[in-house]
Amino acid sequence: MIDHIELQVADATLSTHFFAGALAPLGYALHVQGPSNGFGTGTDALDFWLKPGGPSEPRPHVAFNCADRATVDAAYAAALISGGRDNRAPSVLESIHPHYYAGFVHDPDGHNIEFVCHRATG
Repeated sequence: MIDHIELQVADATLSTHFFAGALAPLGYALHVQGPSNGFGTGTDALDFWLKPGGPSEPRPHVAFNCADRATVDAAYAAALISGGRDNRAPSVLESIHPHYYAGFVHDPDGHNIEFVCHRATG
């Protein structure tokens, strides 16, 4: 089980703004500001961190699980509004599995950020 992920970013202010907007539809908020900035769904669930220092090579791919397809769409849209660059609009990726619905953006450092729902529509 993964406890947390930390990305190194070139501009902590820019990346913090991007992720604050992009992750809001998932219930995430910025809870810790300092040498590293911590995001989570609560102060006891800080599982995503940003640390100044420049992105590593190769840049990691991070996927955020969404409760439903509407949340994928909302997070993808929020990420674009917050400065992300389109990497693939939300769609079903049947090559992965028949219900894999995901959208992808590049964050300000070029990390591939994915919002995904594994559930079939009801």
